[in-house]
Amino acid sequence: MKNSIYFLLSIFFTLLLRPTFAIKKSYVVYLGEHSHGKEATSIDFDRVINFHHEFLGSHLGSIEKAKDAIFYSYTRHINGFAAILEDEEAAELSKHPNVVSIFLNKGKELHTTRSWNFLGLEHEGKIPKSSLWKKARFGEDIIIGNIDSGVWPESESFSDEGMGPIPSRWKGTCQTGSDPTFHCNRKLIGARYFIKGFAAEAGTLVTSKFYTPRDTLGHGSHTLSTAGGNFVEGANIFGYGNGTAKGGSPRARVAAYKACWPPIIPSDSCTDADVLAAFDMAIHDGVDVLSVSMGGPPVPYAQDSIAIGSFHAIKHGIVVVTSGGNSGAYPGTITNTAPWLITVGASTIDREFSSYIILGNNKRYRGVSLSTKALPEGKSFPIITGASAKVANATAQEANFCIEGTLDPKKVKGTILVCHRGGSPVFNQCTQATSVGAVGIVILNSVFFGNEMYAEPYLCPATHISYSDGLQVSSYVNSTRKATAYITRPTTELGTKPAPVMAVFSSIGPNRVTPEILKPDITAPGVSILAAYTGVQGPTETDLDNRRVKFNTMTGTSMSCPHVAGVVGLLKTLHPTWSPAAIKSAIMTSARTRDNTINPMTNSAHLKASPFAYGSGHIWPNRAMDPGLVYDLTINDYMNFLCAQGYNETKISFFTQGHFKCPDPISFSNLNLPSITVPKLNGSIVVTRTLKNVGSPGTYKAHIRSPIGITVVVEPNTLEFKKIGEEKSFKITLKVKGHKAPKDYVFGHLIWSDNKHYVRSPIVVKVTKNVR
Repeated sequence: MKNSIYFLLSIFFTLLLRPTFAIKKSYVVYLGEHSHGKEATSIDFDRVINFHHEFLGSHLGSIEKAKDAIFYSYTRHINGFAAILEDEEAAELSKHPNVVSIFLNKGKELHTTRSWNFLGLEHEGKIPKSSLWKKARFGEDIIIGNIDSGVWPESESFSDEGMGPIPSRWKGTCQTGSDPTFHCNRKLIGARYFIKGFAAEAGTLVTSKFYTPRDTLGHGSHTLSTAGGNFVEGANIFGYGNGTAKGGSPRARVAAYKACWPPIIPSDSCTDADVLAAFDMAIHDGVDVLSVSMGGPPVPYAQDSIAIGSFHAIKHGIVVVTSGGNSGAYPGTITNTAPWLITVGASTIDREFSSYIILGNNKRYRGVSLSTKALPEGKSFPIITGASAKVANATAQEANFCIEGTLDPKKVKGTILVCHRGGSPVFNQCTQATSVGAVGIVILNSVFFGNEMYAEPYLCPATHISYSDGLQVSSYVNSTRKATAYITRPTTELGTKPAPVMAVFSSIGPNRVTPEILKPDITAPGVSILAAYTGVQGPTETDLDNRRVKFNTMTGTSMSCPHVAGVVGLLKTLHPTWSPAAIKSAIMTSARTRDNTINPMTNSAHLKASPFAYGSGHIWPNRAMDPGLVYDLTINDYMNFLCAQGYNETKISFFTQGHFKCPDPISFSNLNLPSITVPKLNGSIVVTRTLKNVGSPGTYKAHIRSPIGITVVVEPNTLEFKKIGEEKSFKITLKVKGHKAPKDYVFGHLIWSDNKHYVRSPIVVKVTKNVR
C-alpha cells in the first residue's frame, strides 16, 4: 500500500514537471508587396518561398521548423505566408519591422432571369439599341473571376457556345485535382482551388474528395453565373420564373477560385489564408473583375484578407465587388468597408412567386412559395396552430415553430398546420409537419422580418405570409371553432410594386472601421434570384431533398454582389481606360433612390430607407455607361487614406516597394469618394472634392438637398468642362444650423447637372454636440 502511494506521488510530480505544450493555431503573416515585376518567373517565386522559410526560421530556430509550419507562401503579388504558430511565436513575429500585420486564419461566411429586365438592360425579352448590353457587346472577352465555393462546369450557363478563342493575355489554368471529370472551356477559362487554410482548421475531416474546384454547395455556381453566365433559354425552377437566364456580362470569360468549403467545422468555411491565396493567383492570372460574395466581422484593414487582397488587385486595375453582409438591419453591421471596394447591399425585384392562403371566411392572403406539391384544386382542409397540436412535454412556442418531436400526429393528421418562422429552417418545418400527417403548412413571418418573405422550393404544399397577414390568419384560426383553409398552387407574378425594397437581412452602416466612409456603396437585386446551381444536392440544401435542379433561387447580398460585378464587366468593356475608382463612381452617381411607384425606396416595414441601407441608391446600368463626371482616385490616394488610418510610412512603403511620404495634414473626409460622410461635425467643416469629365463638354450646376439642421454651401456652384479628362475641384462647407443640432445621423444629397447628366452624391452627417 505504501509503495502504491509513493508510485502515485511520483506520477503526480512527474506530470507537474512535464512541460506543457502550447496550442498552435493557423496565422496569416502579411509582409506587403513583392519587389519582382510583372514578368516574374518560377525562379522568382522559389526565391520568395526560400525567403519566407528563412524569415520564419530565424524566429523558430531552424528553417526545417519553418518549412513544417508554413502551409502557404504568397508568391505572386501579395507578399506573406500562412503558418501554424503558437500565440507567443505570433506575438514575437508581429514585432518585426518588416511585418505589416499578423492575424488569425479566421473563417468568412458566404453572404441568386428577371433581374436584368428590372435593371433596364432588356424589356420583356427584347434588348433596346440604347441598352448597355448592346453598347458594351455583352461584356465580350472581359474576364470575371469569382472567389467562392467553386463551379459546376456542366451547367449550361458555362457553355462556350458562341465564344471565340481564349484571350492571349490569360495566364490561368484549369485545375482538376481529384476529379478527372472536371473541365474548362472557352467560357469557363480557369478554375483553381485553395484548401490549405481550411485543412489547417478541419484536419483529418478533409479527405481527397475535397481537392477539386467543383462546386458542391451551389453558391459559387450561382454567383458566377449571375455575374457572367451565358444565355440559357428556358431556365426555370420547377417551371417557375421561366425565361432566358444570363449573367450581367453574358459574353465575358469566367474563372472560378474555390476558397469556400462544405460546413464540416463549426467556424465559417472560407478561411483568410485560402481567400488571400485566391486573390494572389487571380491577380496573376489576369482577371479584370473579381466578385467576392463573402465577408467577416469588421476588422482593421491590415487584418482582413479581403481588404488586403483587393488592395493589391486595385493596384493592377482589377475592380473588386463584395457583398455587404446578411447580419440584418442593425446599425454598424456592414462588412467589407475598405474604400477601394464596391460594397453591395440587397434589395428586391418586381417578381414574386405568389401562393395564396384562402380562409373559410373567404379572406385571401398572399404568400410566396416555390412548392412542387399542391393541394387538390379548390379543396379546403382544417387549419390549426402548432400550439394546439403540441405533445404534453413540449412548450407552445416549440410547437408553434413545428420543431421535431413537439407535434401530436393524432391532432395534426389531415390539417394545414400554422408554423411560426424560426426555431428551425423552414424546409425542416415542412418535413416535420408532413411526417406527423399535415397536408401542408402556412409559415407566419416574425416581427423582425415583417413583410419580407422568401419563396422557397418546399417539399410540401406551403406558403409563407407576412407578419401582419399572419396576425389575421392566427386570429381567424384561434377564434373559429372549425377553421378551414386552402393553399393555392404558386404562380409567377411580374411587375409587382413597390420594388426595389431594401431586404431586411441586408447589413447597414455606419462603417465601424472608418465612419467617414459610407458603406454600402450601392444596392442591387438580392432576393429570390434565379441562377445556375450544383448537381450534387437538392435546392433546399437538405439531405432529405433528392430533387436535382439546373437552376435555383437564392437570397442574400451574395446574390446582389455579382449583379454589380456583371455591370462592372460591361463598363470595363465600354471604357477600358477607366480606373476602378471611375467605374465605381459611375455606378454610384447614376444610381436611383426611388422605387417603381416613383416614391423613395423603403424597407420591408414600409419605412423610408437611408444611405446606410442602399449607399448611393439602386444600380441603374444604362445611366452608368454615361455618367458625365466621375470622382477618380489613384493608388496614392488610398495610401494617403492608410496614413490617416494610422499606418506609418515604413509600413506603407511595403505596399509600394518604394519610399512613401504621408501628407500633412491628413483628412478622411477629403478622400475623393462619390459620397460625403461627416460622422463628427462640430460647428462646421470644409470638404474638398474633384470631378473629372468623361463625357461631352458642358456646364454643370450644383443642386443641394441639405440634411435636416445642416446648411450646405458649394463653392464654386458652377463648373465648366471643355474636354474629356479635364478636372475641376470644389469645396463643400457643412455647418450646424441654429442652436439645436440633430441628435442622430441626417441625410441629404448633392447633384451636379448639365441637364443631361445627373451626378448624385449622398451627404451623411452626424453632429457631435449641440451648438449654443
